[in-house]
Amino acid sequence: MTEGARLPWRSRPDAVSVLGAARKVADDLKDGLSGVRARRAAHGLRRLFDVAGLGLSDLSGTLMWSGRPGADSSVSQVLDDVLHQEEPITVGGVTAVPLHVHDELAGALLLVGDVPGGVTRQAADLVVQALERGQLEASADQATQAELRALRAEMSPHFVYNALTVIASFVRSEPDRARDLMLDFADYTRYSLSRHGEYTVVAEEFRAVETYLALQRAVLGERLKVQVRVAPEVLAVAVPYLVLEPLVENAIRHGIEPRQEAGLVQVHGQAEGNDCVISVEDDGVGMEPERAAAILAGSGDGTGLGMANVDRRLRTVYGAWYGLTVETAVGEGTRVVLRVPRFQPGVLP
Repeated sequence: MTEGARLPWRSRPDAVSVLGAARKVADDLKDGLSGVRARRAAHGLRRLFDVAGLGLSDLSGTLMWSGRPGADSSVSQVLDDVLHQEEPITVGGVTAVPLHVHDELAGALLLVGDVPGGVTRQAADLVVQALERGQLEASADQATQAELRALRAEMSPHFVYNALTVIASFVRSEPDRARDLMLDFADYTRYSLSRHGEYTVVAEEFRAVETYLALQRAVLGERLKVQVRVAPEVLAVAVPYLVLEPLVENAIRHGIEPRQEAGLVQVHGQAEGNDCVISVEDDGVGMEPERAAAILAGSGDGTGLGMANVDRRLRTVYGAWYGLTVETAVGEGTRVVLRVPRFQPGVLP
């Protein structure tokens, strides 16, 4: 082996190369020790730590080998012992160490040859950190999906009852209008409850909002005025599914409905540099800024839960610089601004 090919404990390798190799291993272990890329992770680990053979095993004892495997008898013994005793063991030139992820046994790492103890610990630590990161990311994804399911299930029974009552009242006097409103209601429920993918486009979100507003205008009559305007250049921007309608619903329920006189809801979408900015503004009752901050933090009084849900999902996808901001004061209405990048790797409808 050439001097340039010798690894961590025998030479001084290029740090950038080592970090890059470690990152690839971590990515390959995102789905766990039995994932489709576990064998590739084993290959990457063996090259990174320059060992003759390396194996990864999940709790079932299924091994993913790279390089030269040890003798079958030695491998069988160390694997059985390490998974049952959860302690490092070496037999016949094969070393096995347990892999504990969040204090629970997840599998084992096997190394073939005369490998220093420090290198064994480094290899095991790298695998454990990758598995822990994979579990955290999976938990975050599950939480995001749970929040989306919660939004789908949050359709207001009060709104549904009022909408259907109004539609029924038009069946005899204005059958054509009743038919149109029923189609709007069907579109609204389809979009709110159907199993869409994780992302959609701004155009679809605005279409759902316009359908919702048509139903609310029928329910509230002259008490609700609306203005919807969206710039063509943001229509194709990909956004997480169901991020706009909850904001409009909050504007009507908590801004317009509590007041006696007519109110205006404005929904605008436009490009600002590399960002897509959508604002939902009402001239309703408003609220204290401290209450708005509490709602966004998810610690409010139970109102505006959809808004907090949307903000968390946006920040999870795009980072802390994006999400929702709220401008409000008592008696001054409320303006909610949604900001996302127009182009984001991995965010596709």
